[in-house]
Amino acid sequence: MKNIGIWLDSKKALIVTINENGDSLNKIDSQIDFYNRTSTGGSRVKWGGTQDITDEQNYLEKEKQQFKKYFKEVANAISDCDALAIFGPADINEKLKKELENNYPAIGRKIVAVEKADSMTDNQTRALIRDFFNNR
Repeated sequence: MKNIGIWLDSKKALIVTINENGDSLNKIDSQIDFYNRTSTGGSRVKWGGTQDITDEQNYLEKEKQQFKKYFKEVANAISDCDALAIFGPADINEKLKKELENNYPAIGRKIVAVEKADSMTDNQTRALIRDFFNNR
């Protein structure tokens, strides 16, 4: 039986694989560029300051494609699991679950839990996932 637990956020995914030989940790960096709007124009004395024109639609589309690539890399790393638990802050764990169910149904059917979990060290992540599967 090969159980896999993932803790992920928008920067990295920690994948803990548990089998009869123990557990192992694999780390995947997301490679997602985060939008940071900074002022690039000269100074203006008027109240409005400088105006930066940003193309929000192009940025959002680029971010969406980067998340798809990130989730595909995660899906390839967990494709041979028997049971899958997903942990993470905010709503990224729900986004991964939705992506797996829609585009990787063989993996999506193996999801046994999606839970919120704050940021933690590698060893804390290993312990969380080991405890989850031991108490299942």
